[in-house]
Amino acid sequence: MDEEQQILFMQIRLIRMVSEKLGITLKQTAEMFDKFKVLQFIRDCWGIFHVEGDNAVYEEIREYLISKGAAI
Repeated sequence: MDEEQQILFMQIRLIRMVSEKLGITLKQTAEMFDKFKVLQFIRDCWGIFHVEGDNAVYEEIREYLISKGAAI
């Protein structure tokens, strides 16, 4: 799997994880990710995120969303 595929795979895993942890639908999660540019954030931070576990990355995303004003 090349890097682009790995980034996409991580983005998909994290959309599902955030949806489950926040108790919102995948559609709501996708809309929030779009509004706050979370997919780009994941891509930009790939260098560090790919060596961390999903739970650690989830916490980073959560903090990022809070810093952007998301009501979570």
